[in-house]
Amino acid sequence: MSLPFYQRFHQHYDRSYRNKDLRTTMSRYHQEKKRSAIYTHGSTAYSSRSSAAHRQESEGFSQASSASYQQQASQATEYALASAVSRKAASAYDYGYSHGLTDSSLMLEDYSSKLSPQTKRARKSLLSGEEKENLPSDYMVPIFSGRQKHVSGITDTEEERIKEAAAYIAQRSLFSSEEGITASKQAAVSKQATVSKQSAVSKQATVSKQSASTSSLHQEATLEKKSRKVAIREKAEQLSLRKTLEETEAFHKKLNEDNLLHAPDFVIKPRSHTVWEKENVKLHCSVSGWPEPRLTWYKNQVPIDVHANPGKYVIESRYGVHTLEIIACDFEDTAQYRASVMNVKGELSAYASVVVKRYKGELDETHFRAGASTIPLSFAVTPYGYASKFEIHFDEKFDVSFGREGETMSLGCRVVITPEIKHFQPEIQWYRNGEPVSPSKWVQTHWSGDRATLTFSHLNKEDEGLYTIRVRMGDYYEQYSAYVFVRDADAEIEGAPASPLDVVCLDANKDYIIISWKQPAVDGGSPILGYFIDKCEVGTDRWSQCNDTPVKFARFPVTGLIEGRSYIFRVRAVNKTGIGLPSRVSEPVAALDPAEKARLKSRPSAPWTGQIIVTEEEPTEGVIPGPPTDLSVTEATRSYVVLSWKPPRQRGHEGILYFVEKCDAETENWQRVNTELPVKSPRFALFDLAEGKSYRFRVRCSNSAGVGEPSEATEVTVVGDKLDIPKAPSNIIPSRNTDTSVVVTWEESKDAKELVGYYIESSVVGSGKWEPCNNNPVKGSRFTCHGLTTGQSYIFRVRAVNAAGLSEYSQDSEAIEVKAAIAAPSPPYDITCLESFRDSMVLGWKQPDKTGGAEITGYYVNYREVVDGVPGRWREANIKAVSDEAYKISNLKENMVYQFQVAAMNIAGLGVPSAVSECFKCEEWTIAVPGPPHSLKYSEVRKTSLVLQWKPPIYSGRTPVTGYFVDMKEANAKEDQWRGLNEAALKNKYLRVQGLKEGVSYVFRVRAMNQAGVGKPSDLAGPVVAETRPGTKEVVVSVDDDGIISLNFECDQMAPNSEFIWSKDYVPTEDSPRLEVESKGNKTKMTFKDLGTEDLGMYSCDVTDTDGIASSYLIDEEELKRLLALSQEHKFPTVPIKSELAVEILEKGQVRFWMQADKLSGNAKVNFIFNDKEIFEGPKYKMHIDRNTGMIEMFMEKLQDEDEGTYTFQVQDGRATGHSTLVLIGDVYKNLQKEAEFQRQEWIRKQGPHFVEYLSWEVTGECNVLLKCKVANIKKETHIVWYKDEREISVDEKHDFKDGICTLLITEFSKKDAGIYEVILKDDRGKDKSRLKLVDEAFKELMTEVCKMIALSATDLKIQSTAEGIRLYSFVTYYLEDLKVNWSHNGTAIKYSDRVKTGVTGEQIWLQINEPTPNDKGKYVMELFDGKTTHQKTVDLSGQAYDDAFAEFQRLKQAAIAEKNRARVVGGLPDVVTIQEGKALNLTCIVWGDPTPEVSWLRNEKPLASDDHCNLKFEAGKTAYFTISGVSAADSGKYGLVVKNKYGSEISDFTISVFIPEEEARVATAEAQKGNKKSK
Repeated sequence: MSLPFYQRFHQHYDRSYRNKDLRTTMSRYHQEKKRSAIYTHGSTAYSSRSSAAHRQESEGFSQASSASYQQQASQATEYALASAVSRKAASAYDYGYSHGLTDSSLMLEDYSSKLSPQTKRARKSLLSGEEKENLPSDYMVPIFSGRQKHVSGITDTEEERIKEAAAYIAQRSLFSSEEGITASKQAAVSKQATVSKQSAVSKQATVSKQSASTSSLHQEATLEKKSRKVAIREKAEQLSLRKTLEETEAFHKKLNEDNLLHAPDFVIKPRSHTVWEKENVKLHCSVSGWPEPRLTWYKNQVPIDVHANPGKYVIESRYGVHTLEIIACDFEDTAQYRASVMNVKGELSAYASVVVKRYKGELDETHFRAGASTIPLSFAVTPYGYASKFEIHFDEKFDVSFGREGETMSLGCRVVITPEIKHFQPEIQWYRNGEPVSPSKWVQTHWSGDRATLTFSHLNKEDEGLYTIRVRMGDYYEQYSAYVFVRDADAEIEGAPASPLDVVCLDANKDYIIISWKQPAVDGGSPILGYFIDKCEVGTDRWSQCNDTPVKFARFPVTGLIEGRSYIFRVRAVNKTGIGLPSRVSEPVAALDPAEKARLKSRPSAPWTGQIIVTEEEPTEGVIPGPPTDLSVTEATRSYVVLSWKPPRQRGHEGILYFVEKCDAETENWQRVNTELPVKSPRFALFDLAEGKSYRFRVRCSNSAGVGEPSEATEVTVVGDKLDIPKAPSNIIPSRNTDTSVVVTWEESKDAKELVGYYIESSVVGSGKWEPCNNNPVKGSRFTCHGLTTGQSYIFRVRAVNAAGLSEYSQDSEAIEVKAAIAAPSPPYDITCLESFRDSMVLGWKQPDKTGGAEITGYYVNYREVVDGVPGRWREANIKAVSDEAYKISNLKENMVYQFQVAAMNIAGLGVPSAVSECFKCEEWTIAVPGPPHSLKYSEVRKTSLVLQWKPPIYSGRTPVTGYFVDMKEANAKEDQWRGLNEAALKNKYLRVQGLKEGVSYVFRVRAMNQAGVGKPSDLAGPVVAETRPGTKEVVVSVDDDGIISLNFECDQMAPNSEFIWSKDYVPTEDSPRLEVESKGNKTKMTFKDLGTEDLGMYSCDVTDTDGIASSYLIDEEELKRLLALSQEHKFPTVPIKSELAVEILEKGQVRFWMQADKLSGNAKVNFIFNDKEIFEGPKYKMHIDRNTGMIEMFMEKLQDEDEGTYTFQVQDGRATGHSTLVLIGDVYKNLQKEAEFQRQEWIRKQGPHFVEYLSWEVTGECNVLLKCKVANIKKETHIVWYKDEREISVDEKHDFKDGICTLLITEFSKKDAGIYEVILKDDRGKDKSRLKLVDEAFKELMTEVCKMIALSATDLKIQSTAEGIRLYSFVTYYLEDLKVNWSHNGTAIKYSDRVKTGVTGEQIWLQINEPTPNDKGKYVMELFDGKTTHQKTVDLSGQAYDDAFAEFQRLKQAAIAEKNRARVVGGLPDVVTIQEGKALNLTCIVWGDPTPEVSWLRNEKPLASDDHCNLKFEAGKTAYFTISGVSAADSGKYGLVVKNKYGSEISDFTISVFIPEEEARVATAEAQKGNKKSK
């Protein structure tokens, strides 16, 4: 059934609480009560049924599309009334619906049973009846019950409130107790009328009026006479219903609508369809969500408008099912359709495709009527494409792969599907050993649209196996498989065993979890002693070891777990060397009983929503449980024993615990095993039992009432491994497979139990070292061992494995050489008629692509007659095999049509016949032109070239064939794109095609020509891709020591029966007397007996039974000359000389004569000749020969006059000889003698302090000159002295000679620094000096460099405005007169004048433009000439730059004028005037200004006017007078002269201090007296 929206989407609700009766009731309720498709959340038409039922109902909907909704509702009602149980359920439900009833006793129960009070001990359960049946008998029923306290929410309409109330009643029924008394069949019959009456009353009161017939039936039922008991029961039920309605009302008031909103979801998605033209098609989908989602249909992402296409589309929405019907499909309806649903919580889309097929033949129109399915089966189509069959191919396939634990690996291949249908993707599925591979954290799958990829993020041995990719397209699929091998990771401890694999949980309960694993194939060189098991609680990273001693059995029960928590496990193997790496971790597993797990999965941990208020009830009185049953030993090993039993039938209402007891088999002395921790689960693992000892076991149950009786004891159990180690396999037989693999078969171990699989190992014969062929045990008796070396011989052995351990190794197999197996060849192809006569025909065909690893020994031809298109029976054309790819078939009938097929044969047998040829008519050919060439083949394929060969046509026409034309085109090109490769006809029957494009596929054809014309083309050769395959080798020419010339070729990809075929001009050279061929292994050599002009040509070597491996070598006239010269040199060898005889002077004046040969053997000899006489080693001559490097040397201490002459070195190395001569006479010898003497003196000089590098100069970046030299052999006492012009220069710094460099820095170098500089080194060992002349040309050169550095230091030109005009300037480090400065304006040299002038001020070089005018705008260039090079600096004085500069000039100019003409006091006034009272004061000062300034006076910053006492005068505009005729104390103060004109003003302050002499004397006397008093 479909649930109410607030139940269906809540995380605690689970649909396992439903039962069949309730589902029937709810579905009937939805069919009767929901009259529109708006409210779809209660519908179950599609959500709770199978896809088959969905399709049946979809067809029902389509057939009844014209019927009304009311008709369907009535039909549903009639269907509901057909079942008695369904009628009762509907009546009971509707009764509860009308009254808001929540008790599940309304469901097919006797209502009167509710009047009997419940016993106090019978507690209410939150479990449904169905779940109680599934619970184990030992499940302890909770002693708490809960009531729901709902949160918030009021729905919009009364109708929706009623619907939600009904759903709420159903929810309450799901969680209610099943304590009621189920009505018997008789009670149900007797009370049917009452129930019907109650149902009718409730429906009339709450929902709507029913039909007249139903109402009358209910009214008749109310007239029945009731007993008192029935009346009381009805009254009680009415009271109960009223209370329930109140609770429901409260629920709606508190319901929180926000928590009820859910995003839309597709319960059933639309399905893709493929239909014929003119058929109708329907797309169905079912949607859930709240608020109810709105659905829109799209075609190719465009919304479908029903009104825009009347009669084309029908869109319906009923019972939550949405339907799009396309009427009379045509070819344009092929598209992708999308159903998009949306509500306030989100949007979701589902896609389906419709493919409309068009039949090209003539079919009856009635086949395409809507709804009809009368199309013949031969025209059946898949739902995924336009074609009735898909061809699926794999390109770039993954091969057998090898990886290592911890590495990443990717398997992939390109999938090509024809025909290609857009918007449809194939179904890609990966399998490992036949099991589907699901994406996980270890492996991921990817499909890019044309390439499928399987990626391993972290390889483990569990990933080893046979991987298969299966591509399904409709009803068609193809698959491809290859094996993946995973090697063990490198051990952390050398010699430690490899990691176990496949760690899984076999059994889990509250008390323990049984873990199993597979033993590794590699034990590290010593037997595995056992295994350690580690556990880790999920959510943590803390691993703990579960067992103290290693266990050998590959299963182990882990105890000490916390109930309800989840764990992961891993296993480590241990041997005497140490502990190996851990295995891959297991999947998480919870420490719970299986029944508890099922209960948790099928039941929520709390009611569907709201808050649970828990109250504790009075505890019950316990019942002592009975004994457990069916106690048995399920597993026994030397380490542990596992017991299993069933809970007792008598157990009470509370949970029970178990106590396990054991005793020796010979006694009755029972001992409790788990005294401290009772067992909660009906299974238990016992440890610490004595191996080999016999025990019996029994179990007791316990609860709060006490401990029950024990169970029946088990049979006697002997502690030990019940599972035996399997026996070794036998009859190991290897057989050839490929050139890198061998198939190994064996007889399986006899009487093996719980066999896990087999490990296979291989060893190279004679090596004694065994390697694992697989790291994951394989089942069966056959395995393909990959990764072997071609041509190497191997032996194999096998061992079996189960949980008890690994078997002994089988006997070693016989040795087998790794090479490809021989098989029958593939079919020939391209059968064509080469010539036809009245009673015979000549056929040609192409050799099979695959020869089966052996040479093709012949062909068999079959033929049959074809009469009126009907072929006859096959007949043999030849009894003896034909060796060529052409055959003449005789005794045919003239003008009869024939078909042919050809089969190839090798030593493995006869292959599959070829496809049937086209029909050929046996008639006399009378055409004049030749027939087609045949047997085209290509070889020597490279990235830009290949060689095409063919055989001449069988039918040459009326005249002989005179030549051939070769045509070529790209494989995918059209027929009109053939192009000829030769303009003139070829005489040869081969052609080297040049100029190919790498990676492009080509096809070729050949036409023969005679005097009558050009014949028809041959069959195509190809397609062939122009590429140079990896490992391709070429023919190499060599000449041996005897001068013999040979061509050599080597092939690394030979088949077991491959041969080398040498050809000259592509004609085999088997019988040539001039050549000799020798082949051995994968190498071949063709030797020329006497190479001459007769041997000119193209020599090629083909390798049979390969994919066209070949190479060629051209010997033309130039190559012939080169080879003959090389042969002559090898016959009469000379010692190759790398360096001719030479002489050099060594450090002390020694003389070294030397020459070097390319190489010398250990037997090489050298003769030293001087003036035709051999000289030998002695005091004067020292000889040395280095045969490794070919160096020959002779040393002489010094050259004397008698040593002038000719020197010769003669070399003999085996048969080879060589010599070199050096002539030392005349001036050559004298110069050499002088050089030797100089070097001797130089060596003597270097015995004391000396110069390694003599004095030189350099100009620094600061334009200073640095004189430097490098010295050596210095000690502390060594002095260095600098001189200039023989005068010593004092140097401030003392040299430390740490770096051997001595320097003298000359700053601001100029002409005064010219001279001769000298530096002298001296100490007690001697002295050395170095001189540097800086005069004349040397000085000029230095000055040029200094000027260059100065010019380079110049800054960029800048613009500066002055009061006089505009100045352009640049700064240099410093300036020298030798640096010439020139200025230009707009490319013209500036003529200097009073207005425009240049100069240098300090380090500034400037150009002054006074009173600038617009004519001065433009580009200015400053040129600095250092004597060799001109350096330029440029500035643009125009535009805004000029405007800004000119404005600033005007401002500065006005400011200068103002400053020049402003009023000012030039002089005359003192700062302070001290004067005696009564004296006259006269002050005079000079004032200047233009115009003449105004003069005023201040006293104490207040204006002062002229009067009789203070006379103020200003005369001639220049002189100001200040006169006081008789000063007094009142005249003291601060005075100021203020001068002012239009350009400015100035104040000159002075102070007048007036004193009285008498008063000063009196004051002085008074102060002296005060001082005397203080001293007393």
